Amino acid sequence: MARNESKKQVRFATHITAGGMAGAMEALCCQPLDTIKVRMQLSRSGRAPGMKPRGFIATGAMIVRRETPLALYKGLGAVLSGIIPKMAIRFASFETYKSWLTDKVTEQTSVGNIFVAGLAAGTTEAVAVVCPMEVVKIRLQAQQHSLADPMEMPRYRNAAHAVYTIVHEEGVATLYRGVGLTALRQATNQGTNFTTYQELKKLAYKYQPELSELPSYQYMVIGLISGAMGPFSNAPVDTIKTRLQKATYEPGTSAFQKVAAIAKEMWKQEGFRSFYKGITPRVLRVAPGQAIVFAVYERVRAIIERLNVSPSHDHYTE
Repeated sequence: MARNESKKQVRFATHITAGGMAGAMEALCCQPLDTIKVRMQLSRSGRAPGMKPRGFIATGAMIVRRETPLALYKGLGAVLSGIIPKMAIRFASFETYKSWLTDKVTEQTSVGNIFVAGLAAGTTEAVAVVCPMEVVKIRLQAQQHSLADPMEMPRYRNAAHAVYTIVHEEGVATLYRGVGLTALRQATNQGTNFTTYQELKKLAYKYQPELSELPSYQYMVIGLISGAMGPFSNAPVDTIKTRLQKATYEPGTSAFQKVAAIAKEMWKQEGFRSFYKGITPRVLRVAPGQAIVFAVYERVRAIIERLNVSPSHDHYTE
């Protein structure tokens, strides 16, 4: 972020273009790690006495062996179709909330208010895009069929077919199953990411006063650190959410009953560690993913400004 941009305004088209490209690049690079994470969270391995849960490498190897390497990209269509609106909403909503919370006299935003703006932005994107997208993605990733065998037909052929089948058989409300947990996860993620990223970036400028723009590798390092914070703070929420969105329930079962039943079963049959299943691939996916998003977003935004596609302005700083 250039220092002279703090008072300039963001155009929505820049959020969509730079954010969408950054999100798409992140998805293409990190989707295999997310698929492994989902399989680990859904796995019941380790229930039997003396048996250890299947690890990160073992889970990935099993997917490749049984279903071909392409299976690591199951659910990618659902992710890509949601990336652009997700990023646009994240950028625009954060900047809006931050502007509301900025001190009108000093034109500065406190660390606490940045965290609150991040919480609100995460909640907004969860309700608008992330929850329906993840229900579809998880249903696709949970299918253990071989992509090398054309005779082995999965229940959901692709993202569009999954949406149609879910809505037709289970109703539109199913796409918002776990929306509360998703909002909680996204809110804590974005609150932590925005706050950590901006504070580390201020620190980088403090020790490099000669720079008007940080180099890409520094954006990536700062993004890597800030991206690793969220998963450790909300791993149990993410694991319960994943199981909730994959399962089916009888009509009339309340959201609280579903969450309580899943948590009770996990604690009783798999123990405390089950709430942190998939934490390794999640950190390995989220942290590098945030590094990619920050670096690509900053570079694309700079290119857009140089081409005069949009004016220079204060931009997304998660």
